Amino acid sequence: MDVGGNGGGLAINNKQRGMSESPDLEFDYADTDKWTAELSELYSYTEGPEFTINRKCFEEDFRSHVKVPCTFAECSCEAEVQHWVRYNIFLLLEVGTFSALVELLNMEIDNSAACSSAVRKPAISLADSTDLRVLLNIMYLIVETVQQEDSADRPEWRAIRDTFQAELGSPLYNNEPISVMLFGMVTKFSTGHAPHFPMKKVLLLLWKSILFTLGGFEQLQNIKVGKREELRLPPLPEDSIRVIRSMRAASPPASASDLIEQQQKPTLCVSQSLTKQDNLDAFNEKDPYKADDARDEEDDHDDNDNALETEPFPIERDDVMPPPIPHPPSERVSFPKGLPWAPKVREKDIENFLESSRSKFIGYTLGNDTNTVVGLPRPIHESIRTLKQHKYVSIAEIQILKEEEFQKTPLSGGEEDVEMSAIELLYQGILPSLPQYMYMIALLKILLAAAPTSKAKTDSINILADVLPEEMPTTVLQSMKLGVDVNRHKEIIVKAISAVLLLLLKHFKLNHIYQFEYMAQHLVFANCIPLILKFFNQNIMSYITAKNSISVLDFPHCVVHELPELTAESLEAGDNNQFCWRNLFSCINLLRILNKLTKWKHSRTMMLVVFKSAPILKRALKVKQAMMQLYVLKLLKVQTKYLGRQWRKSNMKTMSAIYQKVRHRLNDDWAYGNDLDARPWDFQAEECALRANIERFNSRRYDKAQSNPDFLPVDNCLQSVLGQRVELPEDFQMNYDLWLEREVFSKPISWEELLQ
Repeated sequence: MDVGGNGGGLAINNKQRGMSESPDLEFDYADTDKWTAELSELYSYTEGPEFTINRKCFEEDFRSHVKVPCTFAECSCEAEVQHWVRYNIFLLLEVGTFSALVELLNMEIDNSAACSSAVRKPAISLADSTDLRVLLNIMYLIVETVQQEDSADRPEWRAIRDTFQAELGSPLYNNEPISVMLFGMVTKFSTGHAPHFPMKKVLLLLWKSILFTLGGFEQLQNIKVGKREELRLPPLPEDSIRVIRSMRAASPPASASDLIEQQQKPTLCVSQSLTKQDNLDAFNEKDPYKADDARDEEDDHDDNDNALETEPFPIERDDVMPPPIPHPPSERVSFPKGLPWAPKVREKDIENFLESSRSKFIGYTLGNDTNTVVGLPRPIHESIRTLKQHKYVSIAEIQILKEEEFQKTPLSGGEEDVEMSAIELLYQGILPSLPQYMYMIALLKILLAAAPTSKAKTDSINILADVLPEEMPTTVLQSMKLGVDVNRHKEIIVKAISAVLLLLLKHFKLNHIYQFEYMAQHLVFANCIPLILKFFNQNIMSYITAKNSISVLDFPHCVVHELPELTAESLEAGDNNQFCWRNLFSCINLLRILNKLTKWKHSRTMMLVVFKSAPILKRALKVKQAMMQLYVLKLLKVQTKYLGRQWRKSNMKTMSAIYQKVRHRLNDDWAYGNDLDARPWDFQAEECALRANIERFNSRRYDKAQSNPDFLPVDNCLQSVLGQRVELPEDFQMNYDLWLEREVFSKPISWEELLQ
């Protein structure tokens, strides 16, 4: 049967075998959830009573200024609400309402009296952000509704949509894109200068503005294909979105030997379970930020891995291997027909293979020559031919080579033709504040405060300003409702921040690799890697199946239906959905961010090892969703060679899952760790070298005033130089005699030395 809910459902296979088998989560990963779900998350349940007040104000004051649009009170179902919301929004855009809203929002941001009042208040509530919330609600409704295309839209609406999209990404509002203004609000809030800002609404509007102006994951794939065509690179070996959607979660059934062993050795299983639970408790007490060397504590590391297997695990079991038992025919292993990904090889991999082969068989090297194979055995020729067949040149590699040419030939290289796209304008807008880590630190501070693993601290920022009522609850039912609201509020913040970071990283990487590296390095320096690991150091299944929602209070359901009486039992039961769409979406986004930060970065990969991420990531494999498992397995693959032989031996099912689901890089010795296992790593040296390349790129492309003076034209004509009029300040002219005496007459000049 299929149970649908929140854009996804649960497909339960009636032929499941084994007590530990759990169903696959049929989760459709997309840019956003359904329109109604995204709209409902804009409003907290504490704001519910304001709907009636807003309707009354609209009917009395606003209708006289617009062409009589209807309100939700005149609708009988949610579909009608959606229809009239879309109609009214295009009506508002047609008369230029959004520009007026931006101006009003700017006035509220610059309202120093409200900021100073909020800073002095001991407790901030919804009442402190009423005007801001109204403006942000309208702006979010406009952006969220217009960014979702509808085939039934009129031609004039499509023209309005295209114009609005272009305006939103260009510096028309206050000489900067709307996203830069919202980033400024995030920074002002995180520094404590505006604690009354409704940060959830700001982050949601920031996310949807970036999504609308830059494009989502489908658009990213199309941009990537187009850029490869422009650079005359071979087409992509496959459509990654389609491949991931066709993958199934790894869930091997319990084998007959496991079942027989459990029946034959109950006492041993109980003692092992008790021992493992003790180890798990010890692991949970450890600080995930403790940077101990994983090699010095290899035994403890392995114990912790085993401790994570106390619950049935969909990927592997670390129990003692039983003696060989003949399996019945129904339990025969079925091998996959083919691997989902085409293997890839970098030019650097081919060079390294040839260098090692020449050193081994001939005794000399030829540098970067990948064509000369004289003197090498026939099998090496075959290997080189296979490697070249799967050679993949990325857009980033071409961009790096072009940047090196610009740096080598600053005069003869010519001017770079930079397309002023929406992502380029956004990068130029946030570039001045990135060196101070302002935007990245602000987002990560809010993410830390919203993470379920974070403990309340006196110095942490208050992210609940737009969910707490003026008067705190006095009954148990009100307290339960507020508790659900607060947890839901935090989950939505995590969802928005994870989506913003992932979209920016992906778009920057396509626009220029050094823009991506600049943002990624700021995230790394702001401790993004341990923060994400800390987020996953929880019962991730509980987080994904959390029921922090009250469906009857969601907008627009709550304004078109009569509300039933809420009870403590109904609040505890939650909704009927088998998993929470936003929480699974957030987890996948955070895993993708972690992959992007560590890919091809040896020092950052070693950070995963040092922070002991393997047991944390293994627990995330319990979530039977193919896309999430894929990104977990990717993170495990890059560090398997550094985890030691014992870890690989004890986790063969994980190794098998990596082989089946993750793309293969030919010549990558990930499963054995024989090539670079003992290579020393210097985090500071690697990051400094990368930072130098980034700064040269930013200086060349954006800092025209600070260009290298050695490459500026020089005027050598004496008449021209002396004929220039130089404006001297008044104080210098008044004290000219004193200056001559001090700087000229009183200083002896050795003409002989000067002439030499």
